[in-house]
Amino acid sequence: MMRESLFISTIFSSIIVSLIFGAGCAAQEGPSEVEKWFEELPYATQKVTKLHFYFHDVVSGKQPTSISVAQANSTWESPSLFGLISVIDNALTSGPCPQSEIIGRAHGITGYTSSEEMCLLMTMNFVFTGGEYNGSSLTVVGNNPIGHDYREMPIVGGSNVFRLARGVATAETAQLDAISGNAVVEYNVMVLHY
Repeated sequence: MMRESLFISTIFSSIIVSLIFGAGCAAQEGPSEVEKWFEELPYATQKVTKLHFYFHDVVSGKQPTSISVAQANSTWESPSLFGLISVIDNALTSGPCPQSEIIGRAHGITGYTSSEEMCLLMTMNFVFTGGEYNGSSLTVVGNNPIGHDYREMPIVGGSNVFRLARGVATAETAQLDAISGNAVVEYNVMVLHY
């Protein structure tokens, strides 16, 4: 009974939080507005947007934003953590300090996919929650060999301002705490959109 009450309370709280703060993940326009946008697309001009921000990957402490959810029996014996799967909700900020202005969140799933080197498959959305891109997102799906100085991953789509987006996200580790495993990654993004 106690477990059921806690579960119901957690679900109810999640619904309330989603209703209050959910605008960052929700569509800003309905189907008819999107259809109109597509009808006008042949007359639209393609734009190039350059974005620069920092991705805060917090794997330890009281409030981690990257949590392991699955692993193989051999994952912890592997030098590359092969088979470890995590869910992320990492802050995106204007500067490298955690206290910098938050411009969005990175929501997604990452998995260590190489048995030879530390390499992540990144499947994530950069969800922007402020400024001119508020309510828009970019979708990244790509290989991230985290031991390399620079990692290039494709932008395969987006929403709102970034509908039909395509481009490149370049990642560079700005800070890495070898003890906690927490990292700050600098992202430079070039994106084509309408």
